[in-house]
Amino acid sequence: MTRPLTFLCISTYFKGNDFLRACKEAGNKVYLITAKKLENKPWARESVDEFFYVEEKEDGRYNMNEIINGLAYVMRTRPIDRVVALDDFDVEKAAHIREYFRIPGMGQTTGRYFRDKLAMRTKAAESGILVPGFSALFNDDEINRFIEKYPGPWMVKPRSEASATGIKKLHEASELWQTIHDLGDKRHSYLVEQFKPGDVYHVDSISYNGRVIFSWNSKYLAPPFDVAHGGGIFRSVTVPFDSSEDHALETLAVDLLKAFGLKHSASHTEVIRCHEDGKYYFLETSSRVGGANLSEMVDASSGINLWKEWARMETAEARGDNYKLPPVRKEYSGIIISLTRQEWPDMSVFNDPEIVWRMEEPYHVGLVVRSKSRDKVIELLDRYADIIQRNYHASAPVPERPAH
Repeated sequence: MTRPLTFLCISTYFKGNDFLRACKEAGNKVYLITAKKLENKPWARESVDEFFYVEEKEDGRYNMNEIINGLAYVMRTRPIDRVVALDDFDVEKAAHIREYFRIPGMGQTTGRYFRDKLAMRTKAAESGILVPGFSALFNDDEINRFIEKYPGPWMVKPRSEASATGIKKLHEASELWQTIHDLGDKRHSYLVEQFKPGDVYHVDSISYNGRVIFSWNSKYLAPPFDVAHGGGIFRSVTVPFDSSEDHALETLAVDLLKAFGLKHSASHTEVIRCHEDGKYYFLETSSRVGGANLSEMVDASSGINLWKEWARMETAEARGDNYKLPPVRKEYSGIIISLTRQEWPDMSVFNDPEIVWRMEEPYHVGLVVRSKSRDKVIELLDRYADIIQRNYHASAPVPERPAH
């Protein structure tokens, strides 16, 4: 192909600058579709050839017919070779665009496995991967059979929201039914799942030609649901290398992504190890880089920037070239993030040499630390959590939808 490839990126949220930069550095043309209200965010403008801004509807969604019509006009003179969704909320939009314009990449059927929590659980269970008991909310008798089979507590979850948004934990059948009735005509957009107490992990991967070529396992010290609903402090740390945990998580993620048919993408998979039986259960996955700055934590320990390598890999695949992962470092890292009472908290108290990244956002404190010793990483995260809890921490009610 003599002309440069054109990548159309979509992001409902302000994220993915590293992807945009690496995509441009690889010699591609880069277009970005994003919300009009994000126009003034500090995008990597030098790496974007053209921005397309979309006015969101009241519920935060885009009018896909308008987007298709707009792109049809653009494509009269500017062909688009690849479409990349930079956030969970964009997976369906990207799949829709690919299918409509017959652009290579993940279609709507596969895309649903990475967006719809009911589709992903059903497919995982069919593929022999352990999942907590779950049920759609379509049929009353089916829900009652689920309640009889799986004692509470239960989690009611939206099928297509990201993070811990919109999730409710319920203990009594009457409470569960009330929640279902309160959903009214929207209940089909939710599912109910057995609550399994346990340790929650995340596996951050890159797949190329249908094979997982990079996989990094970490454990939440405070699970996202607890942080969102209990006002906790978000923390995660690398899993011990070559441990039984490490091998079990990698095996589950590889089996899952193969079953779901992921060809070329970054992915972020969440797994719970149940306290009761010690087994690993699939919770959910997504075909994008993990949120909450987890990419900075993965980069600190492995030397692999998930955003950049995803862009490099997508470019190589589109050109028919071979992609090779850079050498991987094996050190331990951890991340801690909290909302703060202060707009710009004084960070000078955090001055250990292990700190490799600092968050620069108002009303937030965030740090990534790196060490050859996992114990050292945990010791620092524990100490920082105490300082943050005493002097900085603030909590906010969990929104119905994530804030931009």
